[in-house]
Amino acid sequence: MFTGLITERGEVTAIQHGDSSAIVTLKAPGSVMSLNIGDSIAVNGVCLTATSLTEDSFTADIMIQTLQLTSLSQLKPGLIVNLELAATMDMRMGGHIVQGHVDGVGKVSQLLPGEKWSQLDILTPPHLAKYIVNQGSIAVDGVSLTVGSINDETNTVTVWLIPETLAKTNLSVKKEGDLVNIEVDILAKYVERLVNKGGNHDN
Repeated sequence: MFTGLITERGEVTAIQHGDSSAIVTLKAPGSVMSLNIGDSIAVNGVCLTATSLTEDSFTADIMIQTLQLTSLSQLKPGLIVNLELAATMDMRMGGHIVQGHVDGVGKVSQLLPGEKWSQLDILTPPHLAKYIVNQGSIAVDGVSLTVGSINDETNTVTVWLIPETLAKTNLSVKKEGDLVNIEVDILAKYVERLVNKGGNHDN
């Protein structure tokens, strides 16, 4: 489990593609200090497992299904990614519950800089719109954000980025057309499941 509070911006140093998976190497000196082989770490919001470590980097395997369903298919050397170590029971829940299971891929429609904050508009997959509400939580490339508004006609979600978020994540370098991983609030999916199954009283 994660909280959507990014702990480090890492850099892709290598990626090796195979028939059914890929191996990515990421430079992340701050993260490897607390990382062990087999630990979970979120890369742009996707939960991966560390398979090897050096003093300043780690590697992880990415299965073909993950490559097909997330923006990790676009990883290349030099790309900056958001990293978050898995949450522990003694840490503060500063963001919201993030599983690292991406629900879909959105596309940046615009990033408008502002004096005190920036506006990020994201075109989201239509099937996810029902889970997104104004002032609700959403994870964008692993970053816990509050939904500013959603346009149901275009399925465009607007979020506001404060300077702290821009400084500590890769959202500051997003441009029109960039793909981002979207994870909707898990509570919304549980509510949908309960409502849909509520009328079924079979034992």
